[in-house]
Amino acid sequence: MKNVPNFITCLNLFAGCLACILALRFDSYLGALAFIVLAAIFDFLDGLSARLLKSCSNTGKELDSLADVISFGLAPGCIVYVYLDHLSYTMGIPPLAFFAFALPAFAALRLAKFNVDTRQTTSFLGLPVPANSLFWASFIPSLHYYVAVPPALLVAAVLACLSVACWLMVSEVPMFSLKFKSLEWKANRWAYTLILLSLLLLGVSALLAMPLAGISLSVVAYIALSVIKNKKG
Repeated sequence: MKNVPNFITCLNLFAGCLACILALRFDSYLGALAFIVLAAIFDFLDGLSARLLKSCSNTGKELDSLADVISFGLAPGCIVYVYLDHLSYTMGIPPLAFFAFALPAFAALRLAKFNVDTRQTTSFLGLPVPANSLFWASFIPSLHYYVAVPPALLVAAVLACLSVACWLMVSEVPMFSLKFKSLEWKANRWAYTLILLSLLLLGVSALLAMPLAGISLSVVAYIALSVIKNKKG
């Protein structure tokens, strides 16, 4: 039973690898998104099972970080690479696409810092890599399917967001956790607020026939609420 968390982490890693393949080999943004979401579910379950079974270990911790680099660093990097590659080819400047791999590099740095930072036991400093991954996995297909503007503007927007995302991952910006120790509103009001706001954003996006935009907007809402929480103390 003590190997269950590590097995679930391996499923996280496997899902992340499939997301990379779907993005790079088949240009499937939706398929990659589906497996990143699946990896996020496995990432939640491996931590939950480790706590329930009291089977936390250094091996499990390192394996979890390795899986997260692939699922939440390399996989979204592959999605952004494929998108930028198509746009850059249209513009005649292919090298721009390689900036996408700043995502796995900064995700690895963020995870390494997290593993040795004792301040991040109940909250986070910087944007968690699963949230960053979900943003890109939904933001890129949203641009691809719903936005019709000149390629130069799309490239500029993606590169600007890429710079902000990389900075946020390794920043000292405090961000609240969605781990519930109780169901009380007062103790979890920010998490409940995010859940309610996310449901609203997903609903509005679905009504506007842009369902994937609701996911990326929910990540933006998470960042905004974290900043507001910090200012309110």
